[in-house]
Amino acid sequence: MSNNSITISLCMIVRNEEKTIARCLDSVKGIPDEIVIIDTGSIDRTKEIVSQYTDKIDSFTWIDDFAAARNFAFSKATMDYILWLDADDVLADPDRDKFFKLKRNYDPSFDVVNMPYLLAFDQYGTVTFSLRRNRLVKRSKNFRWIGPVHEYLEVYGNILNSDICVTHKGLGGNDSNRNLKIYENRKAKGEAFSPRDLYYYANELYDHQLHERAIESYQDFLNTGQGWVEDNISACGKLADCYQKLEKRDKQLEYTLKSFQYAPPRAEFCCRLGFYFLSAEQYEQGVFWYKLATQLEKPINSWGPINEACWTWLPHLQLCVCYDRLGKYELAYEHNEIARKYRPDNNQVLYNKKYLEGVFEKHKLKFPYHSEKEVE
Repeated sequence: MSNNSITISLCMIVRNEEKTIARCLDSVKGIPDEIVIIDTGSIDRTKEIVSQYTDKIDSFTWIDDFAAARNFAFSKATMDYILWLDADDVLADPDRDKFFKLKRNYDPSFDVVNMPYLLAFDQYGTVTFSLRRNRLVKRSKNFRWIGPVHEYLEVYGNILNSDICVTHKGLGGNDSNRNLKIYENRKAKGEAFSPRDLYYYANELYDHQLHERAIESYQDFLNTGQGWVEDNISACGKLADCYQKLEKRDKQLEYTLKSFQYAPPRAEFCCRLGFYFLSAEQYEQGVFWYKLATQLEKPINSWGPINEACWTWLPHLQLCVCYDRLGKYELAYEHNEIARKYRPDNNQVLYNKKYLEGVFEKHKLKFPYHSEKEVE
């Protein structure tokens, strides 16, 4: 073993996780040198299962504060570095192999390692939604978790952007009202919300389809001028969604465009604008935004949420629709074929192919030659 090998404490907070905890711990077997489990009130077999993996099991009285529970878990760690996971997270085999390699050859000048967090997949197993989280931190730095809900780990120093992925494999069935209740209780007590609190409170309202109240909280958040750029951009998208649900198209457009105040156009927002104009039957404008989405370079090591469809097949599928409505059938077919390379079994893609081939035949048009284009 290399002299650079480090020791790792895996620290987890759990509650009623009997369905997932063994899967999680099996997936990281051999990586942590100790496993610290903090139980916040399980009434199922969680502790019994966990005891087969570690004897470092402690209890923490739940006080509606995730950061407090995670900080307590971190305080029990004794190794060089701390890794944190949730019970419904796993390391896939290739990522476990990468983690072993990282551990063996670790550069101790790094204080923090962040990793992609894979949150959603399509029917082919391709990642459709992901973001980054700080996962492995130097214990001696005493980094702290902040925030009772949607807590984050405040870090600094030398940070490594890793390609080791953590995969979320939730089973659903969690208390969907829990976080909203925590925020409502804090608000009722007169607690002042930070910009981050306002943003995540708005997200909870949005998820519960309380659109008017979500709009108010998102606007309060943006008006602080102190939000993280990725949250600002996301808030613009959620505001646009709220106004779309309320059928206020002018406001929907306003907040979609407002995202450009915070960063250059992202494919997700180009697709939003494309859909806005497509829905309004303004197909030339739709073409402009969808085409721009296909020309953008996907950001590397982005900390914001990434919707893979917008960076790959979706704009091509929608360009097919726009060009068809404009009577530009050759271009429609070309973009549908590009979408088909990404999604060969997609029903809409296959429908478009059959429909357009019928159009060429009906109008006795020359069948388009489709040059093979490279698809990343």
